[in-house]
Amino acid sequence: MPIHFGTDGWRAVISDTFTFDNLRMVTQAIADALANETWNNGAALEQTIDPRRVVVGFDTRFLSDRYASEVARVLAANGFTVYLSQADAPTPVISYAVHNLNAAAGVMITASHNAPRYNGVKLKAASGSSASPEQCRRVEIYLNDNESQARGPNLMDFEIARQNGLIRRFNPLTAYQEHLRTLIDFDLIAENPQRIVVDSMYGSGRGVIRGILQGTGCEVTEIRGEMNPGFGGIHPEPIARYLGALTGAIGTGAGNWGVATDGDADRIGAMDERGNFVDPHKIMALTLRYLVEKRGWRGAAVRTVSTTRMIDRLAQRYGLPIYETPVGFNHIADYMIKEDVLIGGEESGGISFKGHIPEGDGILMGLILIEMVAAAQTSLYELVQNLLEEVGPAFYERTDLRLRHPVAKDKMTQRLIDQAPTQIGGEQVLKVSAMDGVKYILADDSWLLIRPSGTEPVLRVYAEGRSPEMVKALLNYGNEIAANIT
Repeated sequence: MPIHFGTDGWRAVISDTFTFDNLRMVTQAIADALANETWNNGAALEQTIDPRRVVVGFDTRFLSDRYASEVARVLAANGFTVYLSQADAPTPVISYAVHNLNAAAGVMITASHNAPRYNGVKLKAASGSSASPEQCRRVEIYLNDNESQARGPNLMDFEIARQNGLIRRFNPLTAYQEHLRTLIDFDLIAENPQRIVVDSMYGSGRGVIRGILQGTGCEVTEIRGEMNPGFGGIHPEPIARYLGALTGAIGTGAGNWGVATDGDADRIGAMDERGNFVDPHKIMALTLRYLVEKRGWRGAAVRTVSTTRMIDRLAQRYGLPIYETPVGFNHIADYMIKEDVLIGGEESGGISFKGHIPEGDGILMGLILIEMVAAAQTSLYELVQNLLEEVGPAFYERTDLRLRHPVAKDKMTQRLIDQAPTQIGGEQVLKVSAMDGVKYILADDSWLLIRPSGTEPVLRVYAEGRSPEMVKALLNYGNEIAANIT
């Protein structure tokens, strides 16, 4: 079976590779890996873990609830006690439940921001973070071994498993919301309540932000909050091209500004009152500045190779350590587990900060953005403009090129290093990094990154410049080089 774990789990097209049979086989491999006493070896865990307890959740995609029930059946048949979410829930809610219930692992049925035809599995470690590459590798080994030995999955009748206490339905939101009350100042929000639009993009974040803001005086209009496994025909990804509905709602007066979460609500995007998209780069930079200047918090800043260097400039201003990682929140989570990290995030919208689980959380970041606007007693537009005056300007774009044939990452990387330019857009190339793909860093702190996606057959070209003209020059150069590769 062509099943491999990518940057954040396994994703495939429904009824093609993502079938009930394949899912059961994957779950059996997960159960085998969990049964090995080395599963959590080396993990820096503060709590006592129940090695036979697993949390299972699911999003709003087609058949996700049925898939989750099958996962629960297989795990129960292998002797695990399964806490199965009673309804669709955001990935960070399930991740927090793993940590809160002292479970050994979690399984989330979701394809996150991918197109509606996809579904997938996100595997969570005991800390609530994504499973490590080593843990995922063990699952793949068991999967291949079981297939070669023609060994099928263990199965148990769902109702019998429930009667025997091996499958337990639960509501993961209650404990999660209580936890958020330790991280978000709802009293401050209540002092300056906001009129906002929440765009859930038909995902499993629906109703969560609106529900937790009840009693604060905020006027919350939620759009695209109903069940729609087709996601209205779009990718449920909170980027500008898919947020026309949010722009329209703000334009018609449904709210002054808005936040958006992706299909499983571990990513964040925002829209100001003028209809400008506020990307995760700016949201992360705003949050870092707020946590230091308003809360007086300290700690390291961790960002992926594809995330804004505004974070670096802020960290330098505050005297904070700064770390760069490959793409994927699991790399950020490694730092959050082992070191004193103030904030960690990636350009795709997965961001988290001190006191929370090492997992990107669109719900948390939407709420801290609301708190920031309330505290500043100004508009989101003005907050962003002030940020850019201090540590900008910073303009960012990304293009995705569909691959016609597989790309050998090592050969691509070496070729881009060997053919590195001396200048782009009139600025000298000062540094070439091969941490994840190839990144050219320019004299004015602009940069260009070319890398293959870890979850899709796509080559990504990222660019951040100090002017729109520089971004255009970077993308033109990157797209020309990438086109020859694809």
